[in-house]
Amino acid sequence: MAAQVKSGITLNSSPSEQELKALGVRSWPTWGCEASKFPWSYDSAETAYVLRGRVIVTPDGGEPVEVKAGDLVTFPKGMSCTWDVKEAIHKHYNFS
Repeated sequence: MAAQVKSGITLNSSPSEQELKALGVRSWPTWGCEASKFPWSYDSAETAYVLRGRVIVTPDGGEPVEVKAGDLVTFPKGMSCTWDVKEAIHKHYNFS
């Protein structure tokens, strides 16, 4: 399935292992948190690969986007949003 863009967020629900290897995802640092809700803004674009969990990311003035385990997602530089972590999340991430 090709990546979809919604509210400025690029979401690829089924990246291939080749895509992940080409990006070097497995060597990126990891981050995680328990179920919670908090505001966030991006000073740089972030690409993340979700290892486990589920979150609803709602950009200010935009539509909510669900991100879950197995998703490769890119958040644009300058975006402000609210993270509503529904299930404890653990992800690889890379800022560019």
